[in-house]
Amino acid sequence: MGEPLKLMYNEAFLRGFGEKIHTVYGAFDNEGFIATTMDDTWDELELKARMRRITLSLGGYLPRQYEDALDVLFAIDETCVGFPYLFFPDFVEVYGQAEEHWKLSMKALERFTSKSSAEFAVRPFLLRDPERMMCEMLAWAQHPDEHVRRLASEGCRPRLPWGQALPMFKREPDPILPVLELLKADTSLYVRKSVANNLNDIVKDHPSVVIDIARRWKGVNSHTDWIVRHGCRTLIRKADPEIMSLFGYAEPAAGTASITTHASLSAEPNTIPIGGSSELRYELHIQEGEQAHIRIEYGIDFVKARGQTSRKSFLLSDKTVPGGTYLQGTRTHSWRELTTRRHYPGEHRISLLVNGREVAYVMVELTSNEDV
Repeated sequence: MGEPLKLMYNEAFLRGFGEKIHTVYGAFDNEGFIATTMDDTWDELELKARMRRITLSLGGYLPRQYEDALDVLFAIDETCVGFPYLFFPDFVEVYGQAEEHWKLSMKALERFTSKSSAEFAVRPFLLRDPERMMCEMLAWAQHPDEHVRRLASEGCRPRLPWGQALPMFKREPDPILPVLELLKADTSLYVRKSVANNLNDIVKDHPSVVIDIARRWKGVNSHTDWIVRHGCRTLIRKADPEIMSLFGYAEPAAGTASITTHASLSAEPNTIPIGGSSELRYELHIQEGEQAHIRIEYGIDFVKARGQTSRKSFLLSDKTVPGGTYLQGTRTHSWRELTTRRHYPGEHRISLLVNGREVAYVMVELTSNEDV
């Protein structure tokens, strides 16, 4: 495994950053800034906590007036580009929420987002005054800079990973939709990905809203079609009937439960220690007739800490094939521990899915390393 991302914030980084500040603000105490930031709790702090610590330390060593402090950051921001400098917009979030600072803070977020990203910093402003902030985002959605246009969409995602949730938009997503309408055919893939992710967030609480959008948008523009497809990915994984029909996935012939006439799935070995891997083999025979658009997945019902299960699906293939096609394939599945998924011993069901319907399954036993 690589080094934890938080280690990018170290003494060398802070010293180099402090030297940049000192070139434009001679009163900056770089040694004091480093000592305050890297106190005896520093090693325990994770990535976002380190980022916030840098922000708070800057507040103590930059000019007291918010306007003057931003002038210092504006003077060096062209040389502070990339993920590590997310504390620039974070500085705006922490120190710039007073009413008298609103216009300047909006200017700063618009400026800093192209250097790192202001998608997290904008959210407290949305929570405090969503109507006013969404007016700002409508303007950003028409900005010539793709980074600012992306901020208009990414910043108002109801469920942005790592960011504060926006409960008002979980309840009622309508204020978001005008921004997405403006961006639905954006020339930038960077922006289109954000629009699709925003739609996928909305799906979690309001699937009917996204289904309606998909119906209206599909077929208008190739860029928009990409957004619709990617934005409906959760609905496709769930095999929502309306969405499956909209995207032309094949349906079973009358009187049948599946578009396959034969299906099998095997796993070798069928007893695996955590950290090991399984080789999955599948075979499918598609029903005779017209060509069929099929989505082949395998789903694993992962055993959780308290014995319950939770399914996650993995895509094998998504394509159009002639009727009567015979398909086979293999896939190696790793059972190693991940930061996003922990494994527990027990019997796991692995299902072969075609257009969301289970057509075969196999059981495997996952064992703890102590049992090996």
